[in-house]
Amino acid sequence: MVRKTIPRKRITKPSASRPGKPGRAKTPAKPPPRRRAPVAAAAAVASGGAARPGSNAEIREVFRRFQAADPEPRGELKSINPFTLLVAVVLSAQATDAGVNKATPALFAAADTPAKMAALGEERVQDYIKTIGLFRTKARNVIALSRRLVAEHGGEVPRDRAALEALPGVGRKTANVVLNTAFGQPTIAVDTHIFRVGNRTGLAPGKTPLEVESRLEQAVPDEFKLHAHHWLILHGRYICKAVKPACDRCLINDLCRWPDKTA
Repeated sequence: MVRKTIPRKRITKPSASRPGKPGRAKTPAKPPPRRRAPVAAAAAVASGGAARPGSNAEIREVFRRFQAADPEPRGELKSINPFTLLVAVVLSAQATDAGVNKATPALFAAADTPAKMAALGEERVQDYIKTIGLFRTKARNVIALSRRLVAEHGGEVPRDRAALEALPGVGRKTANVVLNTAFGQPTIAVDTHIFRVGNRTGLAPGKTPLEVESRLEQAVPDEFKLHAHHWLILHGRYICKAVKPACDRCLINDLCRWPDKTA
């Protein structure tokens, strides 16, 4: 008996390209690069100093306009004397000036000197400032710096940056604010607003607050240095904002080097 050989059918695997059939997935193509959003671009400028520096004549004109619009700018933190200013600036870290101003009038009515503040104690200070972020840590620093002022400085706020920075809770920015506002020294305290403005506009591009501060000290003409800090911080807070800057209301729009300005 002869057996017939039946040829086997060749089984092929389903193609991965056919929809609805299993198979090896293809690597998806990379999407085309998207245009950088304005906020992302602003962050890049602030972190890397993308705007090229302005000329000496342009920088002088910037501050001439600031002076003409607001000859005597003032900080927005409420205080009674150098000590209460120091405390207010310490409390303002990672908090708004408006929030600090709601808490400090009652605190300063109870304690407007280092000795009185130290006598209050940490828990009572906490009760006054509990609406402010990080209030426990800040209360601890306020009591500690008050005791140091009494013990080492006769209850007076020192007029020296190094001595100020040696106090608990006081960094370079806080020291510069106190030296400028309380004692009339031409210091420039670089916060997030001034860091942004310095980089965006081309006034003082820099990768760190200290670099921006150093460049501003070199670039700002001497006759404008006393008020430069307040002009720049107010400009950053109300005009050159991080999100939706008001370029249409900017005094220095035509001098600004920011590539993403909206007017």
